[in-house]
Amino acid sequence: MLWIKSFHIIFMVTWFAGLFYLPRLFVYHAMSDDLISNERFKIMERKLFFGIMTPGGILTIALGLWMLSGYAWTAYHEQLWLHAKLALVAVLVVYHIYCGKLVKDFKLDRNTKSHVFFRWFNEFPVILLIAIVILVVIRPG
Repeated sequence: MLWIKSFHIIFMVTWFAGLFYLPRLFVYHAMSDDLISNERFKIMERKLFFGIMTPGGILTIALGLWMLSGYAWTAYHEQLWLHAKLALVAVLVVYHIYCGKLVKDFKLDRNTKSHVFFRWFNEFPVILLIAIVILVVIRPG
């Protein structure tokens, strides 16, 4: 089980690297106004989302579910911190999917959001990461 946990953490780090960097690319993309930069950002966003973030997220969740299946059903119900963590991971999945929508909007030149929006949007996974790590390490209640 420690190998599974190790790879779960490795892929979680990969996923979060993308979740931190993609919105930063959105900031710069929203600020760019020349064709060459716009096309370069489209390629970078697509490769990051589909080549790093999505595989990282899928493997993180798959390995997490594998570990979860190792818990006895009664023990799972007693772990309230785990319920909170899983709820935050669900929010993270929604954030990831929304990032995919934004990648598509930029690809089709339909972005309507400012670089300021993306600067704030970029902070959301940081808050989730802090909360998830605290829940896993402290295991309150």
